[in-house]
Amino acid sequence: MCGISGFCGFKNNYLDNEGHFRNILIKMREKIKHRGNDNTGEYLKNNVGLSQTRLTIRDLVNGQQPIIRNIKGNEYAIIYNGEIYNTNELKSDLKKNGYQFETTTDTEVILYGFIHYGTEFVKKLNGIFAFAIWDENMKKLFLFRDRAGIKPLFYTIKDGEIIFASEIKALFEYPEVTPEIDINSMREIIGLGPARSPGCGVFKNINEINSGCIGVFSKNGFKEDKYWNLESIPHNENYNETVERVSFLIKDSVVRQMVSDVPVCTFLSGGVDSSIVTAIAAKSIDSVLNTFSFDFTENDLYFKSNSFQPERDRPYVDKVLEMYPTNHTYLECNESELADVLYDSVDAKDLPGMADVDASLLYFCRMVKKHNKVTLTGECADEIFGGYPWFHKKEAFENNMFPWSSNLKTRTELFKNDFSEKLDIEQYVNAQYQKSISEVPYCDTDSPTEKRRREISYLNLKWFMTTLLDRMDRASMYTGLEARVPFADHRIIEYLWNVPWEYKCPNGVVKGLLRDSCKGLLSDEVLYRKKSPYPKTYNPKYEKILAKRLKDIVNDNNSPIQPIIDKNKILKFIETPSDYGKPWFGQLMAAPQLMAYLIQINYWLKKYSLSLNNL
Repeated sequence: MCGISGFCGFKNNYLDNEGHFRNILIKMREKIKHRGNDNTGEYLKNNVGLSQTRLTIRDLVNGQQPIIRNIKGNEYAIIYNGEIYNTNELKSDLKKNGYQFETTTDTEVILYGFIHYGTEFVKKLNGIFAFAIWDENMKKLFLFRDRAGIKPLFYTIKDGEIIFASEIKALFEYPEVTPEIDINSMREIIGLGPARSPGCGVFKNINEINSGCIGVFSKNGFKEDKYWNLESIPHNENYNETVERVSFLIKDSVVRQMVSDVPVCTFLSGGVDSSIVTAIAAKSIDSVLNTFSFDFTENDLYFKSNSFQPERDRPYVDKVLEMYPTNHTYLECNESELADVLYDSVDAKDLPGMADVDASLLYFCRMVKKHNKVTLTGECADEIFGGYPWFHKKEAFENNMFPWSSNLKTRTELFKNDFSEKLDIEQYVNAQYQKSISEVPYCDTDSPTEKRRREISYLNLKWFMTTLLDRMDRASMYTGLEARVPFADHRIIEYLWNVPWEYKCPNGVVKGLLRDSCKGLLSDEVLYRKKSPYPKTYNPKYEKILAKRLKDIVNDNNSPIQPIIDKNKILKFIETPSDYGKPWFGQLMAAPQLMAYLIQINYWLKKYSLSLNNL
């Protein structure tokens, strides 16, 4: 994995001031060196600058980037962040077409594939990626992003130049690109956060290449086109055939994603998804697999069962380890550490995030990185197989809104009335919702109920899953850990998109298709346990720490969030007993996380010197 960054423009010749622009490239990649700092490189020509900082996973010796090749009198250069899991097949095809390889990297395979097939080559890739290719003869910069949006790629266009990077922070190293916000920035943060509208970087004029898209920048300007869309077709296989197909896809995806020149580990929560990934991974290697599980200090004393988290995970981790004796490490985080990492997680994401859900993941990734560079996770199975409560609840079908964030009132009740009125987040959020609904590809044979199920699935893939993937990338890469997501293989997404609900949830068993497809890998006790999401702390010490920090912000007239918050409402909110069973986003973000989110917003405003007075 890597961090990539660069710029392209046609008004001036960068080589006329080579030292200046090369220094900018160095500053941009230095800003994201946490994504991998094993080696670095720059490429500077008349109209383009590319820089890269690399985490060595494949071809540790010869895999430096940028990779530059001269083919038939034309020069091409590539910088790349990601992992391609069908590299060997692609490489074999390219060798037959006369290409000779100097490295064993997937980077070189991508570049030759582009040279031979053009932009259509991206459709052949199975993997997670964001990469930039410069074609010197055509004077075009191509920006590619993977189908599910697993790897990030942000950009801004200013005065006829495009500036791009894996993370927003690197964009601000380019002269005259400065952090700014407008009213829509706050609508994103307060109305949709920690999600973001597709393609939106929240900061004013900061955008992101959309998932499954190619951006092309040339003398004619910038254009973005989709190369991948979900296609709705009738599902013609019976249940047993579907089970067999899903079983193959999952096992093949996990085995493919074990490819690495350094050891791979897994996150093992004890949940169905990570347990399946761990079981397949453990069976696919000759050595002993490293596995890691996460929890919070004294959580066994304070855990509160609710409809979202019915039981603790630790007993199920132990049951998986009985079948697969991995080299397992139980990691714990205490309340003070968790509260402190709230700020680090904003640094990692450049935005407020999923509060302690982000922070704890970052903390745990930091611990895992001491042992491994690459990990496999169970992320994305719930979005694809229909595991979340809102796939099953009547309200999700009847309410015309994002099902994981149905109560917008909670989001604005701590702000000043005039600011809340100006935000008008109901209109903003509804516009984003309706835009997404208008994109849903229905099948001609869909009934009204099936159409609504497609809508809920589409919203989960394009919004909720993207938010979790964003969280995973930024938390892991901030620590130099590469996180892979086997369930987000585009073949699995495409296939499951058309599988009927009665197959996904047979006889009312949530994710029954996934469970049936993996029979024999795990004991039934683990395989058919109730869903329990990513752990969070229930220790009251954590909430007390948050309350004190939020009070300090409220009572400090210099706090940047002051112009928009209602001090009395917040102080009353702090004194009100928390309700852990009524999240305002997803399953985990309830009252304590709202306090943490406000703390993150204040830190974000301060970090980037953002003013709310002129909104």
